[in-house]
Amino acid sequence: MQPVRKAVLPVAGLGTRFLPATKVMPKEMLTVVDKPVLQYVVDEAREAGIEQFIFVIGRGKQVIEDHFDISFELESMLAERGKTKPLEELRAQLPEAGNVSFTRQQSPLGLGHAVWCARELVGNEPFALLLPDVIIKNKRGVMAQMMDVYNEHGSNVIAVEEVAPERTDQYGVVEINGSGDVFDVTGMVEKPKAGTAPSNLIITGRYILKPRIFDLLANTEKGAGGEIQVTDAMLTLMKEDGFKGLKFQGTTYDCGSKIGFLAANLAFGLDRPDLAPELTEIAKGLMG
Repeated sequence: MQPVRKAVLPVAGLGTRFLPATKVMPKEMLTVVDKPVLQYVVDEAREAGIEQFIFVIGRGKQVIEDHFDISFELESMLAERGKTKPLEELRAQLPEAGNVSFTRQQSPLGLGHAVWCARELVGNEPFALLLPDVIIKNKRGVMAQMMDVYNEHGSNVIAVEEVAPERTDQYGVVEINGSGDVFDVTGMVEKPKAGTAPSNLIITGRYILKPRIFDLLANTEKGAGGEIQVTDAMLTLMKEDGFKGLKFQGTTYDCGSKIGFLAANLAFGLDRPDLAPELTEIAKGLMG
């Protein structure tokens, strides 16, 4: 069984829901407390043992490339001023030299197309797919939990979580066979009509996929919104090779929405001993 060494992170989106903040700043680089959203996702992947990071970018994303590179002037200034802690933090967040790659998605043809754009860099290996809008707060990251499932079963893995049944029409929903935290996925439905969802388990933005997905994406016709949907290819892959679903431990924050982004800042801020006492008092005051 091949190990999962590579991760694909699609970061080509325009972030229109956060305009005007994202006019020149990629949405993935907006900060939760003092760290870009994208850095949280990369840290989760590194904890799980991912060695190589493949970013699928679009125009205007140069700042992402700069973030995952050494800033000589900044590091020199911090060293000269004796600011050891922030210097160590900057260096700790950098992947190893040669372990970051970038490829362009020239046309906004959907998530499936973004994944397909990474095919040459991934090669014939299983890989992790992490959506950078989603950060998940837990002592042990979700991708590490998924690696346990992959290493035990050798299968494609998808992370799912429960939502209220009346909200299932807003998400991709899975049909399952089994119980507990790990089970077989037998179907996937994108935004089912109210009352028709096969379960209340939604797809959360974390996947481990075998390389066969690239062949399937190459032959997948455009679906909803004129885009190539990764779910369509995953349905075929599920029938050929199977999928395991993992109901993971953790709290999800959808930082692609304003409410989710604000909630993430509050949650991660309250988790910081240096910020929590004052932030708690401010929150109480704002609540009256």
